[in-house]
Amino acid sequence: MPRKGAIFLDRVSVVVTTKNEAHNIGNCLASVAAQDYPAEFLEIIVVDNGSADETKAIARRFTDLVFDKGPERSVQRNFGLLEAATGGLVLFLDADMILSKTVVRRCADRLAAGRHVALHIPEIVLGADYFPSVRRFERSFYDGTVIDGARFIRKDALAAVGGFDASLTGPEDWDLDKKLKGLGSIGLLSRYDFDAVDAYVAGLPPDGFLDALIGFEAASGQDTPLLFHNEAAFHLGRYLKKKTYYTGSAEAYIAKWTRQDPDIRRQYGAAYRFFGVFLENGRYRRLLAHPGKAFGMYFLRFLVGAMFLARRPRQAAKP
Repeated sequence: MPRKGAIFLDRVSVVVTTKNEAHNIGNCLASVAAQDYPAEFLEIIVVDNGSADETKAIARRFTDLVFDKGPERSVQRNFGLLEAATGGLVLFLDADMILSKTVVRRCADRLAAGRHVALHIPEIVLGADYFPSVRRFERSFYDGTVIDGARFIRKDALAAVGGFDASLTGPEDWDLDKKLKGLGSIGLLSRYDFDAVDAYVAGLPPDGFLDALIGFEAASGQDTPLLFHNEAAFHLGRYLKKKTYYTGSAEAYIAKWTRQDPDIRRQYGAAYRFFGVFLENGRYRRLLAHPGKAFGMYFLRFLVGAMFLARRPRQAAKP
């Protein structure tokens, strides 16, 4: 393993899966290329699924490692993380994600300490309008819980559990977390002040925000590495359609681990999804401080829950 000063460095492979993401992929890869981790130990891999736009052409401005693979994101991720990646540490991203400048270095430092096999990274939803702000508020409760999913992982641990279960679409992130926990603990990279981050993000211009996100720590004065998720163009119909699509494998995932599994009971149980995750560890204070956002959050949670329950009888009726 290469050494720089007193710190041992391992190659980090960042894998981004895409399909028709020409409007997002440039910002994503620019944020990876801007990381303060030594460039010679940073590998960028893009695994595309038959894009009909300029996604691959834009990706090739940042890396020669652009591949075609499908049909679903789990297959794409497994190929990139387990077959194409040469790093001992791996990070997977969606094309609409942007990293602040220190994420890779600080993740690598945390895993080098040997206490964890993987890390959750705090995820900040972008957008100044009401529903993006509601999604940002909701997402802030999930960091480091069973609703979260690891993104930065030791490759040997990922290989040991066989990567993602390609038969699942939606809960494959939760499934991977459960498998990784059989090898060791999953840590949380950092915690942040929600109100300060919310104000910073809400004040960004609708365009030209890339530098402000990459340089978040320096610009905001907060020593917090973050992952930003560009959901600013929120559309309720598309949001519900996406959530419904990702519930398609829910029954298979539940059957795999059984309904008695404590994580399953939290992930699909109304008590935890509607109340527990928002109240535990003092988080109820944040809920009380933002009644408007809390109302919108429960409105979305109710719609998603109702669609999941409506879909279950149809799934159960299939042979």
